[in-house]
Amino acid sequence: MKRLSPTAAVLLAALALAAASVTAVGASDEKTKARAERATREGEYEAAEKIYRELLTKDPRDSAARLGLSRALLKQRKNLEAYDHAARVVAREPESARAHALLGAALLGSGDFRLSVEEFRTALSFNDGEAIAIGGLAMVDFYENRISQSLAGLRRAAFIDPNEPDYIFNLGQVAARNERYKEAADAYETFLRIAPKTDADRRARIRGLIDFLRYLGQQGSLLSVGGPDSVNVPFEIVNSRPVVSVRVNGSPKAMRFVVDTGAGMCVISDEAAERMGIKSVARGGLARAVGGEGRFEIVYGFLQSLNVGDAKVERVPVYIRRFYNEQEPVDGYIGLSVLGKYTTVVDYGGKQMVLLRDDAAKRAAAVAPPAGSIEVPIRTTSSGFWSGEVSFEGLERPAQFIIDTGASISVVSKALAERAGFDRFAQSGYIKVYGAAGLADNIQTVLLPHFALGPQTWQNVYAAVLDMEPINETAGFEQTGIVGGNILRRYRVTFDFTRGVIRLDPDPRVTPQEDLRGKPAVVSGGS
Repeated sequence: MKRLSPTAAVLLAALALAAASVTAVGASDEKTKARAERATREGEYEAAEKIYRELLTKDPRDSAARLGLSRALLKQRKNLEAYDHAARVVAREPESARAHALLGAALLGSGDFRLSVEEFRTALSFNDGEAIAIGGLAMVDFYENRISQSLAGLRRAAFIDPNEPDYIFNLGQVAARNERYKEAADAYETFLRIAPKTDADRRARIRGLIDFLRYLGQQGSLLSVGGPDSVNVPFEIVNSRPVVSVRVNGSPKAMRFVVDTGAGMCVISDEAAERMGIKSVARGGLARAVGGEGRFEIVYGFLQSLNVGDAKVERVPVYIRRFYNEQEPVDGYIGLSVLGKYTTVVDYGGKQMVLLRDDAAKRAAAVAPPAGSIEVPIRTTSSGFWSGEVSFEGLERPAQFIIDTGASISVVSKALAERAGFDRFAQSGYIKVYGAAGLADNIQTVLLPHFALGPQTWQNVYAAVLDMEPINETAGFEQTGIVGGNILRRYRVTFDFTRGVIRLDPDPRVTPQEDLRGKPAVVSGGS
């Protein structure tokens, strides 16, 4: 056997030592990544983010760490930064299905539906089993009211990745929207078994929701509609909000409810519930909303019937909560769960609401709209709000705004105001805003020179600047404002829930708009 020279022996030893060092570093990095993935699974998203950043400091080209960071950021709803990290991986690895899927998820979270769908489909072209893309497209279907497709997509995503709680939670939401209450309750119970134990308040909300869903599953057909196919209901306008008389549980005593497209479910005040003997059927956890301390207890109730004029809806789920606005007292809010059973027309000029169903709705849809009418596509958030795209000069992409007849004033979120530099439109003085969680004081207002909903543009729109994070926690995609009564009351507004559009008909009967500047405002029962 040939003896190695001393120089060769030293060289081989050095190479062996270097190889061992690389192997040790690689093994160490893999253990660190496993620790980051475990932190993500356990809901320690900030810890996971920190670990992934440390890995990227050592090796900026570590694609697995960068994608892990993107997902940890998505879990915290840091959509812009999550997008940036996924995009860096796509730039180097254009066929990475996971990177494209994360791009799509970040875009969807920020409300860019068109580009998100493109990214999800690109991901599936490289890997047809990429669960993030499958679940993302299912949520697009959910927001755009294709419920059957959404259920199928989420079931598939949950089958591919059964340890990802987001798919199970979303499946519960979609099943509940489809009135499959047992499946929804079962999904939420599975979620509680596999989800991180870190968010005690969210878990309490879900336990209360499961109890409510189990109760609803025993009540037979919910939201059963009766009465004529066409019903005209007069209303009064109070602070730019339509208020109608209703009767609850067959009582002859009239109650005052706001027509509220900004509430997913109907709401009744705790005082009115006590007067009518309406008890809670489930409760649990705290909801976040605008106003006061930002939280209120979630209490569920149930109405045997709700009469709105000659229209009757039987077995109506409701929230029961305290109402804080004592200056403009009302007993409740009619939410989208009831309004969505009809083609609903809110005729501000005629001061009446028209409820159309079956043949009456078909006849109305066949009539050509008046000159100057516009139609705007609408999506439904996870929390049940109707949302449309609003544009501003200087913003590259449209923003998502809740269309809210229950809000007296339009709103822009603090996040949007900061991004768009709306401070230059700030008005002097501050206002009070009543929301579901109480009174918000010292609220800044702006006068926006350009405001467009679909093809319709308005100048000098007065709006409050509010923190909408409490709403966005459950919306599913970012809502950056509210189109309120100070805009909607200029029109005859048709909410066509079957087609997923609203129509704005100009109305010459509409009186000059009230000057809202400096006056207390109200946002809807749902926010």
